Amino acid sequence: MIRPPIIDAATPEERFQQLKAEIHEKLISDIDLTVSRSVHRDRLREELRRGAEALTRNNSDLLSQAERQRLVEELIDETLGLGPLEPLMQDPTISDILINGPQCVYVERRGVLELTDIQFRDNDHLIDIVRRIVGQVGRRIDESSPMVDARLLDGSRLNAVIHPLALDGALVSIRRSAARPISVRNYITAKSADPVMLDFLAACVRARMNILISGGTGSGKTTLLNLLSSFISKRERIATIEDAAELRLQQPHVARMETRIANLDGKGEISSRDLIRNALRMRPDRIIVGECRGPEAFDMMQAMNTGHDGGMSTIHANDTREALSRLEMLVNMAAPELPLSFIHRQIAASVHLVVQVTRLANGERKITQISEVTGLHGERVNMHDLFAYRQTGVSLEGRVQGHFEAKGLIPNCYGRLERAGITMPRSYFQQRILKCERIGRGGTQR
Repeated sequence: MIRPPIIDAATPEERFQQLKAEIHEKLISDIDLTVSRSVHRDRLREELRRGAEALTRNNSDLLSQAERQRLVEELIDETLGLGPLEPLMQDPTISDILINGPQCVYVERRGVLELTDIQFRDNDHLIDIVRRIVGQVGRRIDESSPMVDARLLDGSRLNAVIHPLALDGALVSIRRSAARPISVRNYITAKSADPVMLDFLAACVRARMNILISGGTGSGKTTLLNLLSSFISKRERIATIEDAAELRLQQPHVARMETRIANLDGKGEISSRDLIRNALRMRPDRIIVGECRGPEAFDMMQAMNTGHDGGMSTIHANDTREALSRLEMLVNMAAPELPLSFIHRQIAASVHLVVQVTRLANGERKITQISEVTGLHGERVNMHDLFAYRQTGVSLEGRVQGHFEAKGLIPNCYGRLERAGITMPRSYFQQRILKCERIGRGGTQR
């Protein structure tokens, strides 16, 4: 029988956490770890529940019925799951979990940050949970390697920084991965784009145009990339290259690749450039690069210019024109000896469309620009906007007000769409405010 602990904590919550720590220590000391590995997880959970309930009954004078129930659930999560993080990881409405030390846990729901009442006992408890998470995917974090970036088993992405780099407790960011890719219907229902805009983008994907998606952190670039990839034919072979695998392609013929960081000896690194070059030998119909953030931009453009059209990628930028400037900078990192005029010609020949996604002040994410690259004007890459979102104000409730609009320009790629057998009404591009008409997806194929 476990003896009631000495309760000297200052607050009820601290007393609860102290009691949980002592009961948890007793609970795991009774588990035969060798046998537990061969027991089905559901059965093991039930056995732990019975043990936890028995131990909490010995402290019934210190706990109410609700507290005992909460204690049992948290003990099971502590033993088999991710401790205080377990309910957050099971909540489908949460897109990000942000931890600033053991007593400060934020989550993002529907684009808005919320402070939770989730707490860890202390910083060591938080670090133990982080080590448990990264250990499941073969990574480590300690004082000799105090920073880790890893993809979790469910596809979520974790970044953690501990002492001595983090000064006020461990810093942890978990970007949740959606269980299923967002659908066109959901994207339109969320008012992230007008149906006309998505219909045009779907047609461009089917016509094998090269598309660059730009935006800031958390703006929804990967979400849109997943959505656009759904318009690719199931007959095509697709190679995907990512730092952390977040894409959820639904086609049957997908070759997924992920980069690898160097080990503690500085060896074994496999970069995006290495994977792009290797992908060219794998007979792909399309190459999708999760994010361009370094010299791999040069290899991606070379692939787009050598018969692997229909490529897509994302890039960090504040608007479509800045996206091309950033692409120019990344290419220059890979080949500083190339003159800018040559780089501009490569960009103009490689990229057909740039799509800007923006996270607005109220957390909504929208496509705010669809711009077409039209070639060179002198030494400058020329482009024009086909569609845009114009913000007109903010409501009393804090919601951003505005509308999508067509800019009145027939795209230069219209002939390419027709040659691909896709018929799209020219009225789509007539200058007007878009009213969310119900339309088909990707035009009409002859």
